[in-house]
Amino acid sequence: MSTLGERLSAEMKDAMRAGDKPRLGVIRMLQAAIKQREIDEQTELDEAAKLAIVEKQVKQRRDAAVQYREGGREELAEQEDYEAGVLAEYLPQALDAAELDALLEQAVSETGAAGMADMGKVMAWLKPKVAGRADMGQLSAKVRERLS
Repeated sequence: MSTLGERLSAEMKDAMRAGDKPRLGVIRMLQAAIKQREIDEQTELDEAAKLAIVEKQVKQRRDAAVQYREGGREELAEQEDYEAGVLAEYLPQALDAAELDALLEQAVSETGAAGMADMGKVMAWLKPKVAGRADMGQLSAKVRERLS
């Protein structure tokens, strides 16, 4: 399996060959965000850190689309939805509800969580296993529900 950086480079070339300017723009924007973070931190990011950037970019686009719709700017919302869709292609396949529940049960049993005071332990155990594959806000709500 190729790394995210290699995949972005290959798909950027494909988009250039196909003349797909909107997709090319999204890919270049993502590469720039990754490169900017590497420059800021003066290090080469690992795959998990790059996926976190992609996840953050998708979330920003979805939030912006909602705000544009609330403001009556449907054309801008559609652009944000398109960009979020392209970016989401670079995330790993999302976990379904059953897989998420199984991981949650495993986290609770392995951390020995007994109540809300242990929520941090459970989330710390879950976060690396679900990074980029589940909405952390929804996961946090499930953990809260399970521990209360």
